[in-house]
Parts: sequence; C-alpha cells; structure tokens
Amino acid sequence: MLKAAGAAAGAVGIGTAAMTPTPAAAAGAYAHPGLLHTRADLDRMAAKVKAGAAPYTAGFAKLTANRHAQSGWTANPQAIVYRGSGSPQNYRTLYNDVHAAYQNALRGHVSGDSAHLDTAVAILNAWSARLTSLQGSADRFLAAGLYGYQIANAAELVRDHPDFELGRFQEMLTTVFASLSDDFLVRHNGAVVSNYWTNWDLTAMACVLATGIFCDDRARVARAVEYFKHGEGLGSIRNAIPVVHDDGLAEWLEAGRDQGHALLGVGLMGTFCEMAWNQGVDLYGYDDSRFLKGAQYVAKWALGGDVPFTANTRKKGAINGWSGSETVTEAAPVDPAMTRPIWAMIANHYTRRRGLSASYLTRIAARSAPEGGGGDYGPNSGGYDQLGFGTLAFTRDKAQGAQGAGGSPSPSVSAAASAGAGSGGTGSGGTGSDARPQTGATAAPSASASAAADGDLAATGSNDVIGWTAATGVTALAGGLLLLRRRDRARRASQ
Repeated sequence: MLKAAGAAAGAVGIGTAAMTPTPAAAAGAYAHPGLLHTRADLDRMAAKVKAGAAPYTAGFAKLTANRHAQSGWTANPQAIVYRGSGSPQNYRTLYNDVHAAYQNALRGHVSGDSAHLDTAVAILNAWSARLTSLQGSADRFLAAGLYGYQIANAAELVRDHPDFELGRFQEMLTTVFASLSDDFLVRHNGAVVSNYWTNWDLTAMACVLATGIFCDDRARVARAVEYFKHGEGLGSIRNAIPVVHDDGLAEWLEAGRDQGHALLGVGLMGTFCEMAWNQGVDLYGYDDSRFLKGAQYVAKWALGGDVPFTANTRKKGAINGWSGSETVTEAAPVDPAMTRPIWAMIANHYTRRRGLSASYLTRIAARSAPEGGGGDYGPNSGGYDQLGFGTLAFTRDKAQGAQGAGGSPSPSVSAAASAGAGSGGTGSGGTGSDARPQTGATAAPSASASAAADGDLAATGSNDVIGWTAATGVTALAGGLLLLRRRDRARRASQ
C-alpha cells in the first residue's frame, strides 16, 4: 500500500521539476525549525509585531488573549490517554496542554519573553516523562494523528532550548504517536481502505511527516510524501480531490459529508503541504496545483456559493467482516458563518509566495481574520484540530519580480486561481515570494447497528458535531441533521 515506503531520498520528489534542493538537502540534514515555521518565519513575525504592522498586531493580540498562551501554565500529563472509549476519556487534557505548549512557544519567539519558552519546555518535558500509550476506540488514531503533529510543532519551536529533553521527546513521539499513525495508513484499523473518510488519513499523514522531520527520519518522511501522492486511502490527493472541472475548481470529497469535516480536511492538507514545503518538497503545486483547485472549491462552497458535485459511492466495512456502501449525491448544506483557522496559510502561499490570484481563498481568509487558535473555536475537540494563528504566522509580503518554481502557472492553474466572483486577489503576474521551498532537505461512516456489533470500526467522531458549531450557532448543525435524514432515506430506498 505504501509504495516505495523505505525508499532512499529520491522517493521524496519535488513536485515542480524546476525546484532545486539547497545544499543542506544534499547533505541529508533537515532544517530546524522546519515544520510549520522556519527561522525566517519567526523572525518576520517578531519584526512585524515590534514595528506595529497590521495585520500581525491583530493576530498577535489573538494569541496573547488566549488562556493557553499564558506563561506558568501547569501541565497535567497522563500515563495513558483515552479517546472514544476507556476510563477515563482524558484526551482533553492532552490537547489543552499541547495547545498551551505551542502557543507559549510561539508567543515566546514573537515577544522575546523567555518565560513563555520555559513554560512550553516544562509542558513538553512533563508529557515525555509520563505518557506511554494512546488507547480507546478507533478515535485513538485521530488522537495520535492530530495531537502528534501538533505536539511535534510545539517541540520544534523549543528543540534547542537547553532544558528541553530532546531525545526523550523523540522517543515518545515515535513510539506513542507515529507508531499508531503509521499503522493506520497501512491497515486502516482492519477496515476496507475507503471505510474512513479523508480527514482520518490526513491526520495520520500529518503526524508521520511531522515526526519524520522532527526526528530526522528520512524513510518516514518518504513514506508520508509517497502516500500523499499515491496512497490508496481517501487522504491521498487524487482520492481527496477526485474530480477537476473545466472552470478550475476541483471537488473536495468530504463536501458530500459535512462542512466541519471538509474544513478540517482542507486545513490538514494545507498543514501537510506547508511542512513539506519548509523541507524543500513542493506538494502545494503537485499534480498541476490540484490542492489549490480543491481549496478554492471548498472556499466558494463555504462562502455559500453553488458548486458542482459528482455522485460517488464509498465502500465501507471490515475486511472479512461486515460490509456495505454509502452513496453521496450532493454537496452538504453549509453555514457561511462557520469558520476554522485554516485559510491564512493556504491563501498566503498561493497569492504571496506564488503570486496567483485566488479570489475565493482571499475572500474567506479575509473574512476569517484575525485567526485565533485552540480555545477560540469552542470548547470541544473540533475547536482544537488546528494550531491556528495564521494571520500572525503566515501573512507575508509579496515579493516583486521573483520567479516561482516552474515559472508562470499553467492555464489550468490560472483558471483555478482566478475562478469565481470577486476580485480581492493579489494579481497573477509571476510567482511570488518564497517561491522555492524555504529551506532544503530531500526529502467513516456513521456507526450502524452492524458496525456496532463489530466494535468501533466505523467510529467517525460524530459526537463532536456540537463542537464544530459551538462558535457559529446552530445553522450548520441543522444542515448536518438534514443531510443525515436525506442519507437515511437513501439507504432505506436502496434496501
């Protein structure tokens, strides 16, 4: 399933041929910090905030106002973390501490206040000294993927701190988090490969990639990048974005599920692309910028626009066990007020680094700004699925006259970038700032009665529906319930 899983550096291809790894790549060293934020990113944030530049100051204000970003946060590490089942279900403790570590580390770099960096180190050291396993229902794989990539990003920001227990943290990250995520991408919890929706794969992919970079594990990075390109599950790019239309928009598979999970998936794929980019691998531009076309589609849909949708049938069930299928025929209803802190990173890549016009991304990013983070989007786990603070972290100046990887965009990329109403873009001339990777290195359905009888195989995290809508009202919830009723009628009609 994972083609060329243990391949040498050549398996981690650069998405655009004109992009050349820096000398550091040839030496086989990963750049640190080099997950979501590079040293240049951190320096830019600090300089812009010090200068009082907008919108960085508004983004930094969101960070400093968050209760997780306060120095002196006391960690509450657990030996075993349970999600979905088990006693007690204590995964909230983990994600709150992870976000406190990340937010304090980010705040420390931007402000120069070492107390925040010290707090982040104390949180991370406490967890690496205690945590031994993640357990529970199928949701344990979500916990491994989501909190694995997040805690790696927090640690990447303090890896050079003299008090940080780097080796012990790497051991925990590898054995507790990445081991589950690696296993999920191979076995999918004993299910048929399409049983789990796109975001399940993407959480695991993000964890595997982040762990590989953090631990300088070239084989793990190669596995993650290869899965993005060719994996059999629904998280690989052509399965997550199965149809490209002539207008330059491309369908996001989970738009047929619900808005919250579609936004989650776009945010996770953007996170994956950004971490790869910072190590010399262009996945943003892979397959004729397919992710751009999918992100534009979701942005238009989430803004309330009409989008096409091609009916698709997804097989589900256990290998040698219960089985079934689910057909989705239309995009789910949306609440235009629903937002997640995912858009600034994606919009800035395509409009600032690449110099493309992407009107839907620009509009939805502007509407979502200034982006907050964990704790700003409701109290439940859905509000902690992204690290956030993109207005602060990913806003960047557009370089003048810089040539991007591969030169001018192809006609289909241009169509994807400029499709739709509204100007709001930043122009389409040339490809802009940070056009090459910044630093170098080679780099489920609802549980049915039959599913319940077979254990937790088809768990989908549906208990978090309220969490997705807590910050935006009940419109999306009503739409989701309507979609569930439609699907139930369709299932009964097919029986």
